[in-house]
Amino acid sequence: MSHQHAHHETSTGTRLFATMVLNLLITAVEIVGGLLTGSLSLISDALHNFSDAISIIISYLALRLKKRKYTYHHTFGFKRAEIFAALINSTVLLIISVYLFYEAISRLFHPVSVQGGAMALVALVGLTANVLGVLLLKRDSVHSLNIKSAYLHLFADALSSIAVVLGGVAIYFWNVTWIDPVLTLLIGMYILIESYKVLIEAIHVLMEGTPPDISIQEVAQTVERFPEVKDIHHIHIWYVGENDIHMEAHINVEDMPVSQTDELRARIESRLHRDFGIHHFTLQFECDVCKKKYLVQPAETQWLEK
Repeated sequence: MSHQHAHHETSTGTRLFATMVLNLLITAVEIVGGLLTGSLSLISDALHNFSDAISIIISYLALRLKKRKYTYHHTFGFKRAEIFAALINSTVLLIISVYLFYEAISRLFHPVSVQGGAMALVALVGLTANVLGVLLLKRDSVHSLNIKSAYLHLFADALSSIAVVLGGVAIYFWNVTWIDPVLTLLIGMYILIESYKVLIEAIHVLMEGTPPDISIQEVAQTVERFPEVKDIHHIHIWYVGENDIHMEAHINVEDMPVSQTDELRARIESRLHRDFGIHHFTLQFECDVCKKKYLVQPAETQWLEK
């Protein structure tokens, strides 16, 4: 790992830790505020913030696990710890969104009388801390599925805090109790959509799916443009960890010395790394060994012609 990359992960860990502390403070403040004002919205928002803190702890632990060295029992290290963290966090978000729908619909039919002014002030404190947390994680969320899942937790909770603030203001001035559950339904829908995207992406990585922005057909065409290559087959391209793409394949060539295949291998890997961002290669060179040459090795009963 380069010094720059290690420094980046250290600073990411520091921002995660600071965000976790912020969310634990928000949780304490909103629980006290909810009990004093009789606001179920504040207590609900406090629970959301507590779930944020838990998700950040999971993300932080995953980041630490990722740094552990390779062993004979874990030859890839713990690169997928972050993917598991994203899976857990996005699943929790889906559950929270369902809970939000239930609470919102319940409050539409059974409005709750609360102290709107105090409710808005306490929620405003929570909103300020949530916005700080969102700003702390925004940059890292672009490059990491793990951090993105924690970021979505915070962003969703910031929206929830806005809803509570607006709800408190509306209740205080106009006694409009229905605005809180309506905003909650909208927030829940946003959380549901975004967390579903993260969940599907995490599952795709864990199932060793081909990265969505890489076409195996285009990879094959690129390799077969080398004059020494007759064809490429039995290709596998997958994520081992986030932003760590591996590839293995059989490359059929004319009969040549091993030293020449090594020079050819270096040129192929350089081109594929440049064009497709693939990081690790296992390329098997052969001379008309495989009788059935398919781009993807199919199941026994379903052969897919190249």
